[in-house]
Amino acid sequence: MTEMVYYYDGSFEGFLCCIFDSYANKEVLTAIYRDEDLVPTLFASRSIPTDRDHASRVYRKIVKCSPYTAELLRKGFLTCLPDKELYLYRLVVKLLREGPGFLRNFSDETLYPVLRAVRHLNGEAHLLKGFVRFSDLGGVLGGEIEPKNRVLPLLRSHFCARYQGEKFFLYDRTHREALFYANGKAVIQPLEHFQMAPPDEAEAHYRLLWKRFYDTIVIQERYNPKCRRTNMPKRYWNTMTEFQDEAYFRAQSSPAGVGAPGVPAGISAPGTRPGPGPSAPGSEI
Repeated sequence: MTEMVYYYDGSFEGFLCCIFDSYANKEVLTAIYRDEDLVPTLFASRSIPTDRDHASRVYRKIVKCSPYTAELLRKGFLTCLPDKELYLYRLVVKLLREGPGFLRNFSDETLYPVLRAVRHLNGEAHLLKGFVRFSDLGGVLGGEIEPKNRVLPLLRSHFCARYQGEKFFLYDRTHREALFYANGKAVIQPLEHFQMAPPDEAEAHYRLLWKRFYDTIVIQERYNPKCRRTNMPKRYWNTMTEFQDEAYFRAQSSPAGVGAPGVPAGISAPGTRPGPGPSAPGSEI
C-alpha cells in the first residue's frame, strides 16, 4: 500500500471521493487537505476530483454497514476538529475492515475523537437556538453568529419551523456562509463579505427595549458573573443584543442615537455589579 496525501475541494462529496480513490488505488492516506490549504509534504500527493457517482457509492456502502456511522460522518464533517478528514477517513476504514462492533466502545481510539467533536457540535447548535438575536431590516429578519463549528445545517430546521411565515437570514461570520429562508425554501450559501445594515428608528428602539429588559430583570443580590459566563459563554456575547455598545443602538436616520437617557453602556466588566437599570418597559419582547 502506497502512502499518499490527498487534496480535495472541501465539500463532503469531495471527501467521500477521497475515500473512494484510496481504495481504488490501494493507497493509505496520511493527510487530507483542501485545495486551498497547500501544505509542504515529503509524501506523494495528488488532487482528487469530485465525482458525485463515486461519492454516492461510498455513502451507500457506509449506510449499509452502519447508519449511525453515516450520521457521525455527516456531522463530523461540520465540526472544528483539527484534521477532521483524517479522523473520519480512519473511522470509515475501521468500519469497512472490522464491521460496526467497535462502535459500542465509546472509548475506542478511532471513534472517540469524532464522537467528542460531534457532541461539541450538537452542544453549540443547541446553545445558539437560544443565543441568536434577529433584527428587523425592512421586513427581513437578519442575525449573525460566530460559532466554532459549522452549525447552520443543524440550525436550519429549527429556525425555518420557528419563523416559517417570515423571511430571514443568519450569517456565520466564522465560516463566511449564510442561511437564507423565504417562501418555505431554505438554502445555505457561501458569503465571503457581509456587513449588517444599521437599524432604522423602530428597530433601534426595540433593541434598546430588549437591553433595558435584560438589565431590569437582574437580581442584584444574586449577581454571579461566573455563573453567567458558565450558562452564557462569553464567546457568544459579540452577537447578542444585550452586550453591545452604544453604536449598536443608534438608528441610521439619527446620528445622535436613540435618546441619550438609557442608552446601554455595553458589557459589564467581569466581577463588577451592573448599575440599576430603568424600569421595565411595556414591550412585546
